[in-house]
Amino acid sequence: MLTYDSAGFRLGGRPLRILSGALHYFRTRPEQWPQRLAALRAMGLNTVETYVPWNLHEPRPGEFRRLAELAGFLDEADRQGLWAIVRPGPYICAEWDNGGLPGWLTSRLGRRARTSDPAYLAAVDRYFDALLPAVAARQVDAGGNVLMVQVENEYGSYGSDAGYLQHLADGLRRRGFTVPLFTSDGPEDHMLTGGTLPGVLATVNFGSAPEAAFEVLRRHRPQDPPFCMEYWNGWFDHWGEPHHTRDAAEAAETLRRILAAGASVNLYMAHGGTNFGTGAGANHADPPFNSTDWTHSPYQPVTTSYDYDAPLDERGAPTAKYELFRSVLAEFAALHPEQARFRSEITPRLPELPGLLGPATVELTERAPVPFDAPVESAVPPSFEELGIEHGLVRYTFRVPERRPGLPLTVEGLHDRAVLLVDGERVAELARSVAGEPVTVAGGALVELLVDSLGRVNYGPHGGEPKGITGGVRHERQYLHGCRAEVFDLDAPLPELVTGDGGLGLARGVLPLDATGDTYLAVPGGRRGYLWVNGFLLGRYDATGPQQALFCPQPLLRTGRNELVLLELGDAEPRFVELRTEPSIGAGVP
Repeated sequence: MLTYDSAGFRLGGRPLRILSGALHYFRTRPEQWPQRLAALRAMGLNTVETYVPWNLHEPRPGEFRRLAELAGFLDEADRQGLWAIVRPGPYICAEWDNGGLPGWLTSRLGRRARTSDPAYLAAVDRYFDALLPAVAARQVDAGGNVLMVQVENEYGSYGSDAGYLQHLADGLRRRGFTVPLFTSDGPEDHMLTGGTLPGVLATVNFGSAPEAAFEVLRRHRPQDPPFCMEYWNGWFDHWGEPHHTRDAAEAAETLRRILAAGASVNLYMAHGGTNFGTGAGANHADPPFNSTDWTHSPYQPVTTSYDYDAPLDERGAPTAKYELFRSVLAEFAALHPEQARFRSEITPRLPELPGLLGPATVELTERAPVPFDAPVESAVPPSFEELGIEHGLVRYTFRVPERRPGLPLTVEGLHDRAVLLVDGERVAELARSVAGEPVTVAGGALVELLVDSLGRVNYGPHGGEPKGITGGVRHERQYLHGCRAEVFDLDAPLPELVTGDGGLGLARGVLPLDATGDTYLAVPGGRRGYLWVNGFLLGRYDATGPQQALFCPQPLLRTGRNELVLLELGDAEPRFVELRTEPSIGAGVP
């Protein structure tokens, strides 16, 4: 049993300093888990922490999928001699789409999400009933490796509904959790008063000044041990902004100060991984999120890469930060030989990674039009959620009434990007919150808008936003009514492609391999779009950078024939996909 007081933690009566690293099972492939977890253990960590994204596991109401992945990840951590911390949400932030909340739920409930609203709590309870039994069965109290479970996430940065938090905590206990529950919040008075619960361990998240952060925590919770649940040793990237890095020596020194304060720690991130598919979220304020002008703050979509400048890079290779952190952790382990070190005393070593494939070029020789579903007729443009998808591509079509002059066309509430065609001719690219050149359209014209989405905001008061055209399309001041909407669901099976040329649509090339390995895939000449590998949606690419190539892990490839399919949405017709040996992180192009 794990117990604690103001001096620290004890497991089975023996002192335990929790030295954890964040590694998300959903940002890595199952085949990679043994290597990644062994690398955490070799760094000197004794615990792994993971969030759980609700929208991954319940893509539609009552339809649960991939639940076994969390249990498999926890079991592999156990085999590697690691304890585990589980943060099931229901909200997780994590720079993940919508903070992990399903878009189908937040589009219906709006501001009632993350409150005591009965409809929201009923959805949470149904999800937790499906998800949590496997976690409860793996608690240390039941012979497993789960040390602690979180109640919500950084709720003090969002709300003040104590009844909601209490419902979650009571629900965890009712589902059989006997290990310590905890909350995590910023080290601010209003966050700790809004996000904590009596009798539930309080922890804090920060990237610097540990002494000041622990002093605030101690003022609120003198009976709790100091614990930094998220030590932000790096940071994430947005499209069109510089790549974030942090000096390794400075980050290691901050870790040393955390440990010198007698605290437990969770490195966020130890290994970031990849926002596969459409998992990347977005923000609505410049880091470090200290702006109060949320209404007018810029929309900032997160990149496909979640490298995070972590000790293990996106591919899982150790960095300078890894070696310095290992030295700091070893130093404190030597100072406290009486403490429990690992769940099982296996010899830790840094495992090898798969090899990197050499540079190569794959010609895109086959093409097909976008396979839209049957059209839906509506008076106004329906949102993605109303059309039954979380993300994808929707073609909205309007006919401008006859017998009127050319007048300005305005798209209200575009979430998030669109290609505008008038009478079949591409005339503009539109982007959320970006002012473009005015477009004038005459009476009788056929207007098509090919709209695709980026991440939903994952932090702050703008969470839960819908996707698509969320306002309307105006011709001067008059709304255009009578909309036809056609959907291309990015999760649907890809169609057959044939030899062809030109035009907006899917393009495919074939990569033959005698042996597999890791690689980075770039789209020379491409502007923005999506890339699939053997039917798996790897993620979004965007020439604005900073990420210039998408990481493709070995498990997605196979010996023999590999199919690369892309959907280019920018004003370009890329002819090749390149295999590279590095991510080529840079500034990108305008």
